[in-house]
Amino acid sequence: MDLNTLQLFCDVARLGSLAAAARHRGLDPSSVSRGVAAIEAELGVRLFQRTTRTLSLTEAGAVYLSRAEAVVNELEQARDSVRAISAGPAGTLRLTASVAFAQICIVPLIHQFRDAFPDLKLELLATDRNLDIVAERIDLAIRLAPDRSGELIGSRLMDTRYRVVASPAYLARAPRLTQPADLSKHRLLLFDLPEFRSAWRFRGPDGQIVEVAVNGDVVISSALALRESALNGLGPALLANWLIDADIADGRLLDLFPDHQATATSFDTGAWLLYPSRAFLPAKVRLTIDFLRRQLART
Repeated sequence: MDLNTLQLFCDVARLGSLAAAARHRGLDPSSVSRGVAAIEAELGVRLFQRTTRTLSLTEAGAVYLSRAEAVVNELEQARDSVRAISAGPAGTLRLTASVAFAQICIVPLIHQFRDAFPDLKLELLATDRNLDIVAERIDLAIRLAPDRSGELIGSRLMDTRYRVVASPAYLARAPRLTQPADLSKHRLLLFDLPEFRSAWRFRGPDGQIVEVAVNGDVVISSALALRESALNGLGPALLANWLIDADIADGRLLDLFPDHQATATSFDTGAWLLYPSRAFLPAKVRLTIDFLRRQLART
């Protein structure tokens, strides 16, 4: 029994079907079926309970999975460590991030990533869905909130700050905006999350916190589309600094309250790195984390 066969078994168990495991590995379903059958024949037990529609682990299969996954992870770690010492990280790194964060913060770094790790293939999954990191075999996820479940290992990638911004064209024709309370006179651009649609909070230089009820006739689920709407002069929007700092620097957007901290949730916000809990962190993940922290600190 070799490592590839063990990995196939683990994939089938986690993804729930032979077909899904075959798609994930780029194999023919019949070869995956033969691999599972070979393990069952060698062990002399049935690992999966099969019906025409479902595939589930037997009791023996569940026991075997718990041990097999540990073995696969240990062997992958050993292989990655040796390769990293001799020739740098190799294989595939699956990274996921929101569409906006991927486009603004990650895509501009791909050229440097390729130069730093020429033997490491990058699969960037840009999606606003919180993918199942274990089932999708994701090595590293970047999310704009920490994992509260405790099922993943998490560390802060970088601090973030939110700003209320509007375009010069909008401000030239809109009612005056000198303090956060003036937002009540404006139709705002709202992000489609409950906290962002009800009230925005501001902390002034003296530390005093003011909460302002917000209203708007445009609600958008995409941070990139929300930024574009603000650039087009449709109204003020609350956006993360990593998304609009370049626009502020170029004068395309203006920070309406530069002396205030703004938020719809907590004033302590950031981008977080999440990865599956493992006894050892693979070299490719550890080096990618170091790369992202170093590059994003520069920008």
